[in-house]
Amino acid sequence: MTDLLDLASFREFGTRTKVRKTKVGKESIPTFVNKFWTDKQRQAHSLHEVSYRACFKPALPRFFIERLTKPDDLVYDPFMGRGTALLEAALLGRRVAGCDVNPLSRMLIEPRLAPPELNSINLRLDHLAETLKKTKIDDPPSDVTLEDLTPFYHPDTLADIAALRKHFIVTQKKQGVLGGVDNWIRMVAMNRLTGHSPGFFSVYTLPPNQAVMPARQRKINADRRQKPERKDVYDLILKKSRSLLSEVTDEERDRLKKQTPILVTAPCDAAHQIPYGEVALIVTSPPFLDVVNYASDNWLRCWFCGIDPKTVPITMAKRVPDWQAVMTDAFMEFYRVLRPGGHVAFEVGEVRGGKVRLEEAVIPCGNAANLKPKLVLINTHNFTKTANCWGVDNNAKGTNTNRVVVFEKKA
Repeated sequence: MTDLLDLASFREFGTRTKVRKTKVGKESIPTFVNKFWTDKQRQAHSLHEVSYRACFKPALPRFFIERLTKPDDLVYDPFMGRGTALLEAALLGRRVAGCDVNPLSRMLIEPRLAPPELNSINLRLDHLAETLKKTKIDDPPSDVTLEDLTPFYHPDTLADIAALRKHFIVTQKKQGVLGGVDNWIRMVAMNRLTGHSPGFFSVYTLPPNQAVMPARQRKINADRRQKPERKDVYDLILKKSRSLLSEVTDEERDRLKKQTPILVTAPCDAAHQIPYGEVALIVTSPPFLDVVNYASDNWLRCWFCGIDPKTVPITMAKRVPDWQAVMTDAFMEFYRVLRPGGHVAFEVGEVRGGKVRLEEAVIPCGNAANLKPKLVLINTHNFTKTANCWGVDNNAKGTNTNRVVVFEKKA
């Protein structure tokens, strides 16, 4: 913990740390405000370049992993999303565990913790392209029909996507799991479904972490006077795979092969597979009330993977007390899995135009679980290109800071 308490003297980016107090009831928590990690895009490992709504930058978990753990320690993210914390911890030689109620999360991170060789991906794609062109496109059951998807895709592109979808769903149903290379191809394909550049399967649309509904896409097409063009699905998967694997060294591949990750699909207060008292660090970011609708953002990925989004009980608490009740249950579970002296780095944010500061709301949740709040870290940074697309100015509306409360389990 010594390194973290040196935050008052942190000046890696040339600015002086502001030190103040966060008061919650009778407690007064040391609070440090500065730019603590880079806000530049694509400064992390290439394996991280998978889109997911509201994910934090890899630099955030790295900051805490490097200061609060050592190699072979167990790092856990109970709201793992795309798996940023797990991948960063694994690359740093830590053991990893993750949990998320959304089954998409495991599909996103598991292949990147065991990345195949590019040649194996290429050979498998060639085989699938040859065998699946004979596939009868009778979609596995879903509320989404192929007709619904015509605003996004050229008919031939849609046929290839539907054939891949059927192959993955049928294979997993028969075998229980997908093979390693197929697991990777499905992960890449679900991240190429829609987007705003030629590297995606779709016509121009919103960024890939937020799939619009068909009616909205028809309007986008009309406004832009565009129609879907034929895309080579298999070639785009190979190109994205090449990009994701571009920085993987032999040493990193060997390090990742030694991993036996614990990946759980369940609410985090029911992740009983996570061992008692072994976790050195929990680093995570939960849903911020009902700010992000993960179900609607991921409806197309759910369709592709054969998931009914209505069956995924994602926390969407509108009221702070309701959110606190869910988080308190989560912190009770954190206490169980943390080792004595272990830490929680819990990233939250200001919401509702800055009127709600979730770092203040979460401190009582940790206290209820007998986890002591040690400090609040507020990382300030510039907006990303995506945020600017929404017309949100820098540091306005309380959306441009990472606000991390660090808790400790007494030794």
